[in-house]
Amino acid sequence: MRGGADVKLRRRGRVDAPVLLGITVLVTLFTVLPMLVSVGAGLTNNFSRGWASGFTTRWLVEVWSLYGATAWRSVALALSCVVVALLVGVPCAWALARSRSRWARAFEELLTLPVAVPGLATALALILAYGELRGFRQSFAFILVGHVVFTLPFMVRTVAAAFARDDLVALEEAARSLGASFLQRFLGVLVPAIAPSIVAGSLMVFTLSVGEFNLTWMLHTPLTRTLPVGLADSYASMRIEIGSAYTLVFFVVILPVLWGMQAAARWIEQRHGALPSHGR
Repeated sequence: MRGGADVKLRRRGRVDAPVLLGITVLVTLFTVLPMLVSVGAGLTNNFSRGWASGFTTRWLVEVWSLYGATAWRSVALALSCVVVALLVGVPCAWALARSRSRWARAFEELLTLPVAVPGLATALALILAYGELRGFRQSFAFILVGHVVFTLPFMVRTVAAAFARDDLVALEEAARSLGASFLQRFLGVLVPAIAPSIVAGSLMVFTLSVGEFNLTWMLHTPLTRTLPVGLADSYASMRIEIGSAYTLVFFVVILPVLWGMQAAARWIEQRHGALPSHGR
């Protein structure tokens, strides 16, 4: 009986595999094809005529001359957001993971409110609260605060889940029993043990920050415009080839950074894969 069931399962697996592969290919084409079309539009002389009009890089040159500064500004903003989220979010995640207080649970719910409400509402609240501080309002730090408010819950939730694992609690108690101070336990034991989770949270924060539009659109000034805001401006005020070329610039600038962070995440995962935090 058992052998017959195994044969049926293997046959079903052979039948299901092509179906699942076909679904995966269709979904991939559905999501990737529009981006490829947009990239192609940014490299053609005239999108309405298609490839028959010939290929050119003049739209890329024009976009870079007009909006090149926004690319580096967005990368700097996203990296700054990651640094602040690490400095604030990791200790906060530890406190929430170790606390059993109802106040801690209430604080965690409040922390996620900026994710639940529209970004425009969060930006308006920041303007009402700090708009009178002219120097702060017109600075790069004002947008950074908005991005940190929006992305911090993702860092805290990801890292708090890692801190809450039973094996990591036991590891911390063992270090405490051996006389390790809080900083020694936190920086020498806990942080290395959850390094993959921290990197995963950092990657999420960077991705959300670099693509955030609603908050940034409300908070930016002409001197603090970012890549998504410039992309919207190019779509609204110029021909479609320039807007598509801007999309290509976005990919060229952002994708290498994301690939680098993913490579770092894989390296850290391999480096710390044998730690107890993975239950091995």
